[in-house]
Amino acid sequence: MKPFSIAGIQMRTSAAYPNVEAMKTKLDLLMAIYPWVDMVMFSELCAYGPHIQHAQPVPGEFEQEMCAMAAKHGIWLLPGSIFEKRDGKVYNTASVIDPEGSVVTRYRKMFPFYPYEVGVTGGDQFCVFDVPDVGRFGVIICYDMWFPETTRTLAVMGAEVILHPTLTGTIDRDIELSIARTSAAVNQCYFFDINGLDAGGSGRSIVCGPEGRVIYQADVNEEFIPIEINLEKVRRSRELGVLRLGQPLKSFRDRPVDFGIYTPGVKHPALESLGPLIKPARVQELSELEVKDETRSPHEPPKHDLSRHSGIITSFRPPSEQTE
Repeated sequence: MKPFSIAGIQMRTSAAYPNVEAMKTKLDLLMAIYPWVDMVMFSELCAYGPHIQHAQPVPGEFEQEMCAMAAKHGIWLLPGSIFEKRDGKVYNTASVIDPEGSVVTRYRKMFPFYPYEVGVTGGDQFCVFDVPDVGRFGVIICYDMWFPETTRTLAVMGAEVILHPTLTGTIDRDIELSIARTSAAVNQCYFFDINGLDAGGSGRSIVCGPEGRVIYQADVNEEFIPIEINLEKVRRSRELGVLRLGQPLKSFRDRPVDFGIYTPGVKHPALESLGPLIKPARVQELSELEVKDETRSPHEPPKHDLSRHSGIITSFRPPSEQTE
């Protein structure tokens, strides 16, 4: 097996000014400390932050600068993602650059974080690429991981490592950590989830091995995360099973059924009943409170003459529903 090492850079990013020079400095420092690293990845939207007004053409100046950095250090580089302007639309796009400084592929995030990532169009092409004499890699971005079809498709396409730049600063980070472990286990692959800090996320990047075990989980400070991987472990897991037990990819290959829910044009009443993909609104919340108030009104306590009391009214809790 040819040794191969991947380093994630978890760094602070700003939404008020570009972070490109800081990325270059971090990369120079990482390579000075860990010159044996073969591939480096940054977090989602690391270069310019999460505001769509920073959208720019790709290829463009940022990609050219990152190509120069990859060639300078002789490394594979995934410099997070940026908002890309193309044909009147905006995409969330990641470039993959080889050690000669050439772009080998680009990936457009399939599932923008609707209804919050407003104005961004989802891509429709999966992304895998080969590192000669090492193995096959796949790329997804942030919210893509919530759709297991994305990671399973990459595994079926042969990806042995999934690179997942993300920008998560919300309270669902714990859920994402569990999804990262699960994605690694059910697809029997390495999973590199690299988050940012400040405007770029809440940190806690995670690297998982092909049996779902956590190789490393970062804290909430800036960190370099250099990990040497062994793709023979992926191949052994896929041949013999996760912990020498379940063999999910073989079972998926040999499945006795097709999944009819994916048939184009088929309507799914349960999903249609969920309503539009929009943010919860205060009007909706008030409406729900009014409904609750209507159901509560029969249990209201009798009104009291406040002049006969001290002015303190004890709180009232409606009786609990009876269990059947």
